[in-house]
Amino acid sequence: MVLACPLPALGLEPGDVGVVIHVHGQGAAYEVEFISLDGRTIGLQTLEAHQLRPVSASAVPHERLRAAA
Repeated sequence: MVLACPLPALGLEPGDVGVVIHVHGQGAAYEVEFISLDGRTIGLQTLEAHQLRPVSASAVPHERLRAAA
């Protein structure tokens, strides 16, 4: 899933991609893990559905440096 809002505590911005670990309430909320490109966990966060959007098939991966959190 793609983050639709900033998560300053984790240094994450809209457009950052996470992996859904668990679905709560039939899609009302999601447990999402965010990792760096070298495989280190940045954080695990429970997010409401409106805070995420699906990945687009036409999206292009992009690298950015994360602000220290």
